[in-house]
Amino acid sequence: MSDSVAHPPEVPMGAAPAFRQLMIPLSDGTRLAARLWLPDGGGRVPLVLEWIPYRQSDNTAVGDSMIHGFFAAGGMAAMRIDLRGSGNSTGLLRDEYLAREQDDAVEVIAWIAAQDWSNGSVGMIGISWGGFAALQIAARRPPALKAIITCCSTDDRYTDDVHFMGGALLTDGLQWGSGLFTQLGRPLDPAHVGEGWRDLWLERLQGIEPPLGQWLAHMERDDFWRHGSVNENYGDIQCAVYAVGGWTDGYSDAILRMMQHLAVPRKGLIGPWTHIYPNWGTPGPAIDFLGECLRFWRQWLLGEDTGIMDEPMLHLWQGEHLRSEPSSLTLDGHWITAPGWQAGTATRDFYLAPGQLTTGVPAPAPAMMIDTPMHCGLMGGEWCPLDGGGNAPEFQGDQRQDDGLSVCFDTPVLDEPLILCGKAGLEVDIAFDSPAAMLVLRLNEVDAGGRSSRITFGIHRLTRPDVPAGQFFRVSLPLKGVAYRFSPGCRVRLALSTTYWPMAWVEPGQGPVALRPAGAVLRLPSRPAGVLDRPDAFGPARSAPALEHEVLRAETTSRQVHWDAGSNLHRVTMDARRQKTRIGELSFDSEGHEVYEIGATPETARWEAIRMQRYMRPGWFIELRCETRLAWKDGALHLLSRYEARENQQVVYDRQWEHQFAIRNNGKPA
Repeated sequence: MSDSVAHPPEVPMGAAPAFRQLMIPLSDGTRLAARLWLPDGGGRVPLVLEWIPYRQSDNTAVGDSMIHGFFAAGGMAAMRIDLRGSGNSTGLLRDEYLAREQDDAVEVIAWIAAQDWSNGSVGMIGISWGGFAALQIAARRPPALKAIITCCSTDDRYTDDVHFMGGALLTDGLQWGSGLFTQLGRPLDPAHVGEGWRDLWLERLQGIEPPLGQWLAHMERDDFWRHGSVNENYGDIQCAVYAVGGWTDGYSDAILRMMQHLAVPRKGLIGPWTHIYPNWGTPGPAIDFLGECLRFWRQWLLGEDTGIMDEPMLHLWQGEHLRSEPSSLTLDGHWITAPGWQAGTATRDFYLAPGQLTTGVPAPAPAMMIDTPMHCGLMGGEWCPLDGGGNAPEFQGDQRQDDGLSVCFDTPVLDEPLILCGKAGLEVDIAFDSPAAMLVLRLNEVDAGGRSSRITFGIHRLTRPDVPAGQFFRVSLPLKGVAYRFSPGCRVRLALSTTYWPMAWVEPGQGPVALRPAGAVLRLPSRPAGVLDRPDAFGPARSAPALEHEVLRAETTSRQVHWDAGSNLHRVTMDARRQKTRIGELSFDSEGHEVYEIGATPETARWEAIRMQRYMRPGWFIELRCETRLAWKDGALHLLSRYEARENQQVVYDRQWEHQFAIRNNGKPA
């Protein structure tokens, strides 16, 4: 997603490895800007490619130097390329993961393999967009691509991306849509492309469209989302795969699925981290991820037996003692390993009784109604905390406030540890009268003082296409996978709600849900067979020295929650003024302002975002401003988008778009 995901939280300075700047020609005349690191000593070497649209000449330059410089010091060539229409590359970029992007990558990989410094073998690495790209391009099978390392990505663009969770629209996807919209109009840098930069920039501006206008037109899992989802045919991937992520990230479930379904040599690594490379991993321990990468590259790009494929397939962080505040999340724990991954392992089952989770089948109880106030979820944080980098207060907080608005079921106080490893799920009979409904499940650990910490959760948009209104039917509702040890002296809590604002957007007509406790069962998967404790699995993090740069202004962020008692409006306001950085004569920074507002009904839901980005050097000042608004109006979802670009304080581009989307009806577009 955001170009900030590759930024290190702390930057050691030193003599950064040397690189050269290239323009790679494509067959249609497009030229792609690339930065190349070569190892000392000459000779033919393999290359590691990172393929993203985030301006390798400035925005990601510091982090790139630390990663790709490390690979070059380890004997690999390394390259960062900006996609067509991004950074200093020519052409137009219109949306994420397009077929044209994959075509370009296949052509570039062949170009790399033909260079006189190349041994003909290429690997790909990437986080977020780059991780998606590695999977999608591997599925195209370019002959020179021998292995990929995909971080914080997914095999399914609908079920496990930033746009939807369980069919419900995620507001993280709205944030990303407005962020990508802003990035699409970034200028080419005259210091890199010369006098023609302005004509190319104006052409780029004229070609942009708000991505949200496309995404919101596809609310169901149709061909739009199937494109680029490698789970449509896992067999398309024929090279070795190392899938990496964190439990606090939004994308960890895909790693477990790929370990189960891919048929190629593969490894998986899930730490406690959010959306960041593990050598900068937060929360929890940063590890020697780049050293791990080198072992993988030398195995598959040089044919050395490094022993990495003889080790267990999966390394997982088993957490405990989660302590969460919106501005920080810490947890204890240790590494465990597993020889593979299969769904359907042994479970610890709990049954639902009024207010209780029991290990024995309880006496029959009447159905209960779940009808949650619109503002339940204010302590939920972001679906993918810190996916834009930085240090904003985006983690979940103490869940007691949201628990008080939900229907909760608690175990007795645990007298021994309870270990969860995998995807928990609730099997239950439900009924509702509305065409669609939402049911949110949170699994919390409640300590002796009453503090409630969210360990995992699931959001589900439910429909009943073949069931009459008010009739009960059985559903299986999974939660995100996790490895966690619930501590003695604590309780396990299942909290159920019909809203989770502002993480999940609300729809008019979604009503209460009736739940039948009798026969309901919460299944908590136990540690699979063959799992071993490995507390010393990885060494401390390493990287190359950073490119010389100067931090001109530190980041400042805020997240405020306001309740207007008179109007019963709840408002979440988020402001971020990102770090201002200078590299050479060029300085760049960005800022964002977002407001989420809701009253007593779904029709009152409203979101607006303003994003600004600036690039400046003596005599050259570019400012981009993107405004996005989403709200219900006259029974439809209205999207208003505006883009303004200025050069030296003069407006050179100003355009507005309006889109309207009908309410979904029973799982299908209205």
